[in-house]
Amino acid sequence: MGVCRFSCIFASTMTYENHPLQPFLPPNGHILFLGSFPPPRERWSMDFFYPNWINDFWRVMGLIHYADARHFEVEGEKRFDRDRIIRFAEREGLAFFDTATRVCRLRDNASDDHLQIVEATDIGGLLASLPLCHDVVTTGGKASEELQSQLEFAMPKIGEYVEGEAFGRRLRWWRMPSTSRAYPLRLERKSDYYRRLF
Repeated sequence: MGVCRFSCIFASTMTYENHPLQPFLPPNGHILFLGSFPPPRERWSMDFFYPNWINDFWRVMGLIHYADARHFEVEGEKRFDRDRIIRFAEREGLAFFDTATRVCRLRDNASDDHLQIVEATDIGGLLASLPLCHDVVTTGGKASEELQSQLEFAMPKIGEYVEGEAFGRRLRWWRMPSTSRAYPLRLERKSDYYRRLF
């Protein structure tokens, strides 16, 4: 169960949304990736995490694991191959969810700047289903701020981690740069940061 925060303001523009996906928690999951919240569904190219075609998360994973930024793309289409991604995540033990289960979207876009978290995700509850997980990765600023509110850790520098006891286990919290195209860093440089996880 999540943690209720506050009601949305600016009533004329508010849109409340519940998280549209279930957590992806494979039995061998040892790295948990946490974003903030999915973009509006019309921007999705698949029904899975990091679905926005112009978000480079899966291109980063392609570069790191296959030396090919387009590895998870469907050839000739502007969408990612969900089945290939799920097989990859299951094999590598990668778990996914977000730090918010309910938000107020102030504008109809994917920007974290226009999201208010109404109900936060219970991160300890997610980890209870991931007994092998000792690495949690936040993939942007709002996700990092929310996770820090549930931990007693100092905020790590981008590309680095802090370590301590949390949620009944020894945990490393990695803070990674956003894979949104709006984040001003080249794909190859973002990949260099994420490569540290593997």
